[in-house]
Amino acid sequence: MKFFVDTASLKEINEARSLGILDGVTTNPSLISKESVSSQKEIHDHYMSICSLLRNEEDVSAEVISTDYIEMIQEGEKLSLIHPRIVVKIPMTHDGIKAIKYFSNKKIRTNCTLVFSTGQAILAAKVGATYVSPFIGRVDDVSYDGLYLIREIKNIYNNYHFGTKILAASIRHPLHIIECSKIGIYAVTSPMKVIYSLLNHPLTNIGLEKFLTDYKKKIN
Repeated sequence: MKFFVDTASLKEINEARSLGILDGVTTNPSLISKESVSSQKEIHDHYMSICSLLRNEEDVSAEVISTDYIEMIQEGEKLSLIHPRIVVKIPMTHDGIKAIKYFSNKKIRTNCTLVFSTGQAILAAKVGATYVSPFIGRVDDVSYDGLYLIREIKNIYNNYHFGTKILAASIRHPLHIIECSKIGIYAVTSPMKVIYSLLNHPLTNIGLEKFLTDYKKKIN
């Protein structure tokens, strides 16, 4: 399973790279706004900086802010021209589905975001989305099982041999990542703090402390 980092922070992307787990990056307007970039040129330059940190097999999802079909197409085409690694991120709406179909016909890669149901995931695959991003944490928030949603989508995609890749989003805790790996989806996109939490276990800390204590006693 691949690890995408859900951030627009160059520092966090470099942290993921140094940790050795970086497979891609996903951004959204909220994350971009945290990086103190506002003008179109600044946003363009920031995406270029992100892409410069990635390798050939890695990509970055850049989300449109338009909600109208024509404007989505215009904005998405501009985003796709920034760098070959850019994947145009489109919301799951009526106009969004039409835009994804347009981009699919143009061989422009897309990430269908804000997906909360199997029906939405089916539509995304039917129109040729490169990725579908079910928001499992937010699904949990409304008393449904986000991981069950992932299983349903994977089963349906397998039934019909859809090429759309499942990219689990809204990752809240390490068990989300572990369970997604058991289900066998393509990737998760997670904040770095959740990825770091996979490292932590109290018995590891206790064991390391004991090893070092025993070693120091022997040396002394």
